[in-house]
Amino acid sequence: MQKIAIITAMKEEAEHVIEKYDLKRMKSLHTLEIYESEEYVLALSGIGKVQAGIAASYVFLHYNISHCINIGIAGNLRWDRYKVGDVFFATKLIQHDIYLPFWGSHLDYAKKAILLSKQDFPQAQELSFGVYPNWVCLTWDQFIDDSATLQDLESRYEGDIVEMEAFAIATTAREYGLLERLICIKAISDGADSEAKDAHMDNLDFAMKNSIKVLEKVLHKLTNK
Repeated sequence: MQKIAIITAMKEEAEHVIEKYDLKRMKSLHTLEIYESEEYVLALSGIGKVQAGIAASYVFLHYNISHCINIGIAGNLRWDRYKVGDVFFATKLIQHDIYLPFWGSHLDYAKKAILLSKQDFPQAQELSFGVYPNWVCLTWDQFIDDSATLQDLESRYEGDIVEMEAFAIATTAREYGLLERLICIKAISDGADSEAKDAHMDNLDFAMKNSIKVLEKVLHKLTNK
């Protein structure tokens, strides 16, 4: 039977999904935890690109996956446009911390943006937050908490949000021929500035609850329920 895979980085993110869909813990590796129901498998990966890649590889190898959804929180690169709690479908993913002083198509896998299928998500009237269907997400293995870096990333990459896992999950999905079935849902928890360290945890529950409302609509569409 096919399942929909859901990948989260943090326990605090995963708990919202586990509770909503009554998932049960089935396996625990060194850092990776797997939760399941009849319809869903959730991989709690841990933070960062390495952990995210491990989690994605595990579920793609061990389960018959119809779709994969990466859900979690992200930093806001554009405070003039978006606010805490807004939810994004990231469809252009960039790994912006890699440095290779070489060029050529043989390095596209690392240096070129990964494009996901565009999402058509008309915002429901009952939602009290913004939902943005097709936006740019920057991934790297550092927590951004200074305004200078924020401004540099926004200007160089024209990014909207920043986080630490999506590019790795997309890279893995591409290797397994599942890129067209990957959906990234990210909710703003902080401003990637000097207050981000405290703000991202203070706002995590609020941001994830908004993400879950969007996830619910996505799963309804995918399962026709």
